[in-house]
Amino acid sequence: MSTTSFIKEFKKWQAGLGAFIALILVFWGYSFKEPKLAFSLLGGFLLGYALTRSIFGFAGGIKRIYVRGEGSLTKAILTALAVTTVLYAAIHYTAFLKGAVPKYLAEGDMAIIPGTQNVFMANIGTVIGGFLFGIGMIIAGGCASGTLADLGEGEGHALIAFPLFVLATIPGHYLRAVVDRNPIGKIGVRGYLPEYFGYFGALIVTLLGLLLLYYITRKYEYTRNKEKTYLTPDSDYQDFEKPLKDEVETTSMFWSIYHKLFVERWNFIIGAIVLSIVSTGLLIFNGKAWGVTSAFTKMAVWFFSLFGVVFKDESFKTINEEIAKGILADKGVILDIGIVFGSFVAFLMAGRFRFDFKFNAKNAALFGLGGLLMGFGSRFAKGCNIGALYSSIPNFSISGWVFLVAISLGAVAALKIFKGGKSCLVPPRHRDPKDFK
Repeated sequence: MSTTSFIKEFKKWQAGLGAFIALILVFWGYSFKEPKLAFSLLGGFLLGYALTRSIFGFAGGIKRIYVRGEGSLTKAILTALAVTTVLYAAIHYTAFLKGAVPKYLAEGDMAIIPGTQNVFMANIGTVIGGFLFGIGMIIAGGCASGTLADLGEGEGHALIAFPLFVLATIPGHYLRAVVDRNPIGKIGVRGYLPEYFGYFGALIVTLLGLLLLYYITRKYEYTRNKEKTYLTPDSDYQDFEKPLKDEVETTSMFWSIYHKLFVERWNFIIGAIVLSIVSTGLLIFNGKAWGVTSAFTKMAVWFFSLFGVVFKDESFKTINEEIAKGILADKGVILDIGIVFGSFVAFLMAGRFRFDFKFNAKNAALFGLGGLLMGFGSRFAKGCNIGALYSSIPNFSISGWVFLVAISLGAVAALKIFKGGKSCLVPPRHRDPKDFK
């Protein structure tokens, strides 16, 4: 696209609206009495902005390499995990030297190592929940963080999946508690790698595991390239997402710079680095790792409370206590809101926001089913692609690796089950060289 074409087609009013909304968010954040709420809003905004600018998504990390044969997003996710692991390791070790202990070993007023709240018990709930979540994120068109980002981008599939995603967290949360209270829930492992290898050893083991996955990804790319069923990483870029082609004139200098700053697509690695830095800031400032779906359960319980419905099981005790303080007093809820607005502003500043409802009733039903599976699966596994994976593996939890296998198997199963046009969000797999002629 030329600079002249960009200036002609760019919706300037959207940029103005985006700047106005960003200003409103600044004032809203300033109004919070608790600094952690303001930082959660800022962190969520930056995460949403990065997810949208780089088209970064965990569901895409599996779907992209399966369909296209190229693992640029998969490798970026592994890079994000590696960078985050190094940053988190420093935080863990510093807290350890000060006498802090993992969350599940803490008693009374003992200091907790930040992030160890995500060292979960890996049991049947992790496996089944992760598998169901993997299926759901493929047919719904996005994972947990991706669904929030897609909401901000005006994607119709997210508008259908999101409310069902939220509501389905309640049965998932309850049934995971039931499983954990029974003997079957005791079968598994709650492992914190530094307990086995020390902190330096845990760091090396985790990085070696990620390096192995990186190597497998490269080998698979080589195989697809050799059989001529490989698509280049930038082949799906839209024209306006690419650098402007023409020579910059003085009169168009402003718009050329603007396009570079707010419109041109970030590559996946930039997105990975930004996510790693922001998530580390959240861990340092809030004392907890980035999560998404715990807040969804609070939203669901709060919603039902508006109609007088109260969940009295012991597993909902803490949630009920927290929403009693106000739903907008919860850091996780504010962070999720920030993600939606970060993506919304990113699209507005690029002049590309619009609602997209180009799908039929059958696909709408699949989006809803995907939302239900993600909602139930995420809480049955005690986390989604963020809490049980991205914020689990770098925090040295064995459960993160178990969830990674489960979610990957579920995603591939969905890609196989819903291929052949059964879902508008599951493209045909390119494994025939004729597709490339």
